[in-house]
Amino acid sequence: MLRWTIIFLVVAIIAGILGFGGIAAGAAGIAKILFFVFLVLFVLSLISKGFGRS
Repeated sequence: MLRWTIIFLVVAIIAGILGFGGIAAGAAGIAKILFFVFLVLFVLSLISKGFGRS
């Protein structure tokens, strides 16, 4: 999932440089959503791993 976030971030940057506002905004929105989903899953995996050691 992190790879998809990076792909959409690169697409948003390239589209922003080339001036495609709608495409850049859409790709940036998807990248932001995927980043937060990845972050939540990462924190949950850390918490579950911490409880598993007890």
